[in-house]
Amino acid sequence: MLTELGYPVRLSIVRVLAHGGKRSCGALPSPVSKSTTIHWRVLRESGVIYQRPADREIFLTLRCGGLDAKFPGLLKAVLDAEPED
Repeated sequence: MLTELGYPVRLSIVRVLAHGGKRSCGALPSPVSKSTTIHWRVLRESGVIYQRPADREIFLTLRCGGLDAKFPGLLKAVLDAEPED
């Protein structure tokens, strides 16, 4: 999980989802591009997020419960860490 969150774009996506719950992909801070969708795929395949299509939108949700069960306290520690400039 740390490898997946080692990229600033992925970490920013996880931070937004942690503070805002379910979000449409268009409402995330990074623009929707091919490189961004690769980040979503990595986060989804590693079990960090859940991705659900609805009509013409895709909604992302952070999998807090599953992550906390597998890695107790790790997600909170990552999110509480100060972002690097």
